[in-house]
Amino acid sequence: MIDPDLFSALPLTRPLAKATHQVIARSASVRSYAQGQVLWTAGAEIDYVAVVIEGRVRVVRESRGRQHVVHTEGPGGTLGEVPFFTCGSTPATAIAIEPTRCVILTRSTIAEGMRHDPELAWLLLRRMAERVRLLVGRLDRLAVQDARTRLASLLVSAAEAAQSTTIVLGMTQSALAEELGTVREVVVRTLRAFREQGMISPAGRGELYIRDLPALRRMIDGGT
Repeated sequence: MIDPDLFSALPLTRPLAKATHQVIARSASVRSYAQGQVLWTAGAEIDYVAVVIEGRVRVVRESRGRQHVVHTEGPGGTLGEVPFFTCGSTPATAIAIEPTRCVILTRSTIAEGMRHDPELAWLLLRRMAERVRLLVGRLDRLAVQDARTRLASLLVSAAEAAQSTTIVLGMTQSALAEELGTVREVVVRTLRAFREQGMISPAGRGELYIRDLPALRRMIDGGT
């Protein structure tokens, strides 16, 4: 059994009653993963949903020797819903990109939670719907925007999330290329072009300073 109060902090289970948290906590467990550790590989069979409580996990598919990011989950994010609900294999590989801890909700844990509180089923359905919306948005960006525009969009989103013009991408250029659905060489050239055009500059310790946020936004508007 784990601490029931943990579920009060997770977006997935926060709306549930305290009594439901206690029911889920009886059979839930916590797993820890080192940076770079694989949670599971594409094609694996798993029978649980993982909820990230610390760290970050990147889910990737490999095609023709290149990796493409499907989604990245931080604290509160969920993983493994597709194989869990389809009773099939995992369509992609999940990798911890920093030290990570996850709550593991097995089929029996979720079933017991649903019997106690049917609201849990609606919360899981909502999470699946959010996942579909996210993937459709990613497909739209890949179809409509070029890599340069997608990078501009990522930088603007990072600045807005941090509410600062100094941002930390928190990933290597290779990982950034996977996130954008391109190759590292394109990312290097585009970052160099952004610097030469005065839109960004290095800020030290892996940080970037957004010098011209309006210009990046105009680029996004022009590329959609």
